[in-house]
Amino acid sequence: MSTTPSSTPPADCDLVVVGAGLVGLATARELLRRRPGLRVVVLEREPEVAWHQSRHNSGVLHAGIYYAPGSLKARLSVAGSRALAAFCEERGIGFVRSGKLIVATDSSQLPALAELERRGHANGVAGLRRLDGPGAIAELEPHVRGVAALHSPNTGVVDFLGVARVLADDVREAGGAVVTGCAVERLTEASGGGVDLTYAGGRLRARRAVVCAGAWSDVLMDGRPSQPDVRIVAFRGAYRTLREPAAQLVRGLVYPVPDPALPFLGVHLTRGVDGEVHVGPTALLVGARDAYDLRRIVPGDLLATLRWPGTWRMARRWWRTGLSELRGAISPRALAAGARRFVPELTAEDLLPGPAGVRAQAIGRDGALIDDFVFSDSGPTLHVRNAPSPAATSCLALGAAIADRVEQRGI
Repeated sequence: MSTTPSSTPPADCDLVVVGAGLVGLATARELLRRRPGLRVVVLEREPEVAWHQSRHNSGVLHAGIYYAPGSLKARLSVAGSRALAAFCEERGIGFVRSGKLIVATDSSQLPALAELERRGHANGVAGLRRLDGPGAIAELEPHVRGVAALHSPNTGVVDFLGVARVLADDVREAGGAVVTGCAVERLTEASGGGVDLTYAGGRLRARRAVVCAGAWSDVLMDGRPSQPDVRIVAFRGAYRTLREPAAQLVRGLVYPVPDPALPFLGVHLTRGVDGEVHVGPTALLVGARDAYDLRRIVPGDLLATLRWPGTWRMARRWWRTGLSELRGAISPRALAAGARRFVPELTAEDLLPGPAGVRAQAIGRDGALIDDFVFSDSGPTLHVRNAPSPAATSCLALGAAIADRVEQRGI
């Protein structure tokens, strides 16, 4: 996309943040809070903040149930969920603490449900409790069927675009600059120290840089292709919207017990802050890092994906899952069948077209789907190389963790 910068970036600054998504904005805001007077510039390639993953997501504020205890995801999602809920309530941003049910539909899923319960308690998820039997489930979600469930009362839904806009306002009010329509083309370590950034129409020098470029994080590895161990591969997640009166079959958030080997949570039902109920998402490998339309292909993105050995190794391992996701993406009947496992009254006719997002998934050379946050340092630049879900939930805590790393290295 060709855009015109919203303003002219300065020639130099103390810190430049590449990417005005939730993580980049939270990082800039946190460092300005800690270091008043710091010269901070946030550069965003798109015409508005939070253009990609930060607004094209489920809207769920995750409590921290799924993640391996001790992982960055576990620590930052629990802390981030609490911090972001308080932030939304303080700043008047749309937030509903609607609660989540994770439903086991048959006895074969009970061990996995028990493991989720163990993880949730180990991670300090407040209020988590197990429900045994259809009656206990029906008390919270009358139209949901299952043999057992976990109830997380503090899981909610958030207007993440609203969060991003308030974070951007905070950055500006603290003296920082947020420049949209300014695509960074290259980062190089400056001979006299610091980092030089080349963007369309100019250059900027900063003492330190933080790259929070999401789906483009591997492209900006100091102007070189991604380091040889990880590459970002784009997965498109599509939702369907429940028509009325079928939307009344769900009060809050209803999820299946996920496959523990995959970083995707499976087809679920989510009532958003606007009251609409979405079913999905599917997960399809696509030919562009911004393929919100399934037909969109960017030759360079597609070529990078096909050239990456990890793509083919992943495909060989998960081809059956891929076929299932394809069926769900093209057939409302197949998607409805997945949701009907725990909401039996749903039909394909209840599903209307819905929104879509693109997940920037880091994949190792061996085909492994990287499931935790990944950072790497390259001279004066800190690269956030993988920030999948729950990065939106964790943005305030993740921004603080990134700020810690920047301060440790000196600024």
